[in-house]
Amino acid sequence: MDYDIAEPHADAIIQSARSIGYDLPTAIADIMDNSIAAGASNIWLAFFWDGERSWISIRDDGSGMNEKTLVNAMRLGSLSPLAYRSDRDLGRFGLGLKTASFSQCKRLIVRTKAENAPACTRCWDLDYVTESREWRLFKEISELSESHLAEFNPKSHGTIVLWEDMDRLVAHNQTENRMQQDRFYQRVDQVIEHNSMVFHKFLERPNGGLTCWANGNKVSPWNPFLPREAATQGLPEEHLHYNGQTVDVFPYILPHQSRLKPEIFKLAGGSRGWNDLQGFYVYRNGRMLVAGDWLGLGLQKEEHCKLARIELNITTAMDMDWQIDVKKSRARPPAAIRDDLRRIASLTRTKAVEVYRSRGKVLTRARSDEVVFLWDTLRRHGKNRFIINRDYPAVATVRRLCGEHTWEYFDALLRLIEETLPVSCANENPDTSRQVQGQASTLNDLSQLSIICHLLFKVLVASGNSKGHAIELLATMAPFNQYPELLATLEDGEGDNQSDDR
Repeated sequence: MDYDIAEPHADAIIQSARSIGYDLPTAIADIMDNSIAAGASNIWLAFFWDGERSWISIRDDGSGMNEKTLVNAMRLGSLSPLAYRSDRDLGRFGLGLKTASFSQCKRLIVRTKAENAPACTRCWDLDYVTESREWRLFKEISELSESHLAEFNPKSHGTIVLWEDMDRLVAHNQTENRMQQDRFYQRVDQVIEHNSMVFHKFLERPNGGLTCWANGNKVSPWNPFLPREAATQGLPEEHLHYNGQTVDVFPYILPHQSRLKPEIFKLAGGSRGWNDLQGFYVYRNGRMLVAGDWLGLGLQKEEHCKLARIELNITTAMDMDWQIDVKKSRARPPAAIRDDLRRIASLTRTKAVEVYRSRGKVLTRARSDEVVFLWDTLRRHGKNRFIINRDYPAVATVRRLCGEHTWEYFDALLRLIEETLPVSCANENPDTSRQVQGQASTLNDLSQLSIICHLLFKVLVASGNSKGHAIELLATMAPFNQYPELLATLEDGEGDNQSDDR
């Protein structure tokens, strides 16, 4: 059969590759994917401001490449999206290094060294490709570019990616313009925030994990599910089966603002805010693809659902089914599991609304017919966890008395009590919360309970409550609600005597 070879024009293709839709954070994340896939333990991000001559580099201590592998890696479409990918591979289309870089710069330089092989360098200069209309990949670079690679001196292996002539980021910027410089470093802050979220699972691993540095500062992981907060609730996990693969789903209800330190609450909302961060978080091989999205399931982001966040894990083999795009920033679930995901999302949203609204209920309690218990029971990954109710009036009062600068020590003490509570047997029986709630009421020596009651009465009065209101509050607290005779001693004036004994 007769045919023609219709090769694409180099200048047209390479300019089109610049318009896939990356922003600076997603572009750098795509480069970091390659570092992680190469087994890097450290990644160093460098951002250097110099007006139009500003540059950015991404350096790692991964396995590196030999010359043949580097040339192939610089080729657009270096690996077919249909080719097999290992579980450690975070790519798919063989385009990430090039399209991510071209979206930000017109000169891409890569220097790399594999173990027992010499270092090698290749450079794409888009202005030259446009002018020559040929895929000429340079082997040599300028002295100025060499100075930007000065920190790359691996003893055995590693890679550095250098971006110069960043026309999309700093075109027409002047070195001495302070406003333009501030804008540049604001973008750097966005990069750090984005990648602390996208790669938080790698950054959190204690051994064999990843350490990332941005201009010499260590990047801390941002975990959207607040796993270290005692009041974070994990709903029952689910494992959905599709096309021979398993989708692991872990729903979480985050704590109400009243149960978080102010700085933790602010950090957990990020720059987007709590409301925008609700929804599914889709991970592929530990790398976050989507952050806070209801995945086109017909659900809207609403204020009273903002505590609902759901972890969803897929594998590399599911890329096509989930419509993963080149930028790895979008995912859409296949039709076969949409109903299950909608069911899980609806249940999580319902629970989130209950937690969101429960704070108001606590604040409006005024009579003893609504009992407040000292212990809350959370069910996480099939086990019970008992935490101290921070809204228990006596706890909340002492917390306020501690003051802004010292209450964290009080909170640390509560966490110590929670972590060392001997309740291992309770995990075998989900209905043991009332037993824990009522432990204090089983005291054989009523005088000990009386001392505690009078002490709490003193604390409540000292914090500004009237004596009558303090007694009402105690009447709502377990176990004191079970001992009206103790409360009567306060009403008869014994509480006054106790409170004067300061």
